[in-house]
Amino acid sequence: MNVFYTLYCRALHLGLKTVSPLLPYRAPEATDYGEVARSLAEGGYGRVLLVTGKRVRGHGLLEPLLSALEEAGISAEIFDDVPANPTVSCVEAALSLYRNANCDCVAAVGGGSPMDCAKGVCARIASPKKPLVKMRGALRVKGKVPPLLAVPTTAGSGSEATAAAVFTDEKTHDKFAVFSFRIVPKFVVLDPALTSSLPPQATAETGMDALTHAVEAYIGRATTKYSRARAAEAAKNIFAALPAAYADGNGLEAREKMARAAFAAGEAFTISYVGYVHALAHALGGAYDLPHGRLCAVLLVPVLRAYGKKARKKLARLAVLCGFCEKNMPRAEAAELFLKETEKLCRAVGIPEKISIEENDIPALVRHAAREANPLYPVPKILGKKDLAQILHEVQLKKGD
Repeated sequence: MNVFYTLYCRALHLGLKTVSPLLPYRAPEATDYGEVARSLAEGGYGRVLLVTGKRVRGHGLLEPLLSALEEAGISAEIFDDVPANPTVSCVEAALSLYRNANCDCVAAVGGGSPMDCAKGVCARIASPKKPLVKMRGALRVKGKVPPLLAVPTTAGSGSEATAAAVFTDEKTHDKFAVFSFRIVPKFVVLDPALTSSLPPQATAETGMDALTHAVEAYIGRATTKYSRARAAEAAKNIFAALPAAYADGNGLEAREKMARAAFAAGEAFTISYVGYVHALAHALGGAYDLPHGRLCAVLLVPVLRAYGKKARKKLARLAVLCGFCEKNMPRAEAAELFLKETEKLCRAVGIPEKISIEENDIPALVRHAAREANPLYPVPKILGKKDLAQILHEVQLKKGD
């Protein structure tokens, strides 16, 4: 990595750390179905675009919200054609329905994909003359957005608390992020019962996505006291609750802990950003259409090891805060213990150690990840393209493995 570019990145990260406490982040108001419906009605809103997926709709998970809206005199227009990785055309289709049905507010029920699609709709409403791809990056959404309600049916993406949304451009197969405080949901309903129908594999993958948010937010170089506290709280609860939620979908105590952990992790990384785990996962997700949480889980420990000594102090702190060791354990041992416990958690919930990656794709994957992460993400150690390629080779499933 060029020394001058490294200095440039670090200067930007210092600026981010300085302004992080001043950013206009507004945490969503956590509420229940009846209260949010009444709040919308009292605000003069009468028709909501409800963005979801066919599986969520088919399992009847919309009914609690639809009943509350109906009782408050609010009608709903349902868009349920959101793919696993939301696309630009998906956002445009939902936006067309919003306009044609004369909706005045937006709700999302589902995992990160419906919530990101709903955020994309809000961004396009705020900036109607600007294509979604032109809002790529930070703070490019202008104008007023309609109220957005998020009801997560997974405990992972944290999208219900974040200012970020990720989309795939079908024309280029490129995955890109839009970041704006304007698209943070105004309301959130955390209903652990909605996650009980989530299959074990999806429970594991979304839970590891939340853990990745927490860890990357905690070890970054643009944290605040609040974001570190929320990240540590999330990590501790995920280690404690994810195995139980994976083993028993109907265990609502574990499900509630996971819902609150994902929400806390979402708050943390909205303030403090993520790192190379997400950059590489986005590149791989765009290329192979694999679940984002699975990719994060596979990449998490290899990336943390690549940071080396630069992440050791904070990983050691996390080991203590998660209850893995006492404060007097040597820093290197505590950090290594955290990595071992993370690997142990991955194996306990069925996460594979490796994934299939085409060798010829690695240069393009590395370029995509490097372009996303550098210079914006305030990572513990700035990695070059050779470092990123090495990580991909480490998790690459080869013939005979």
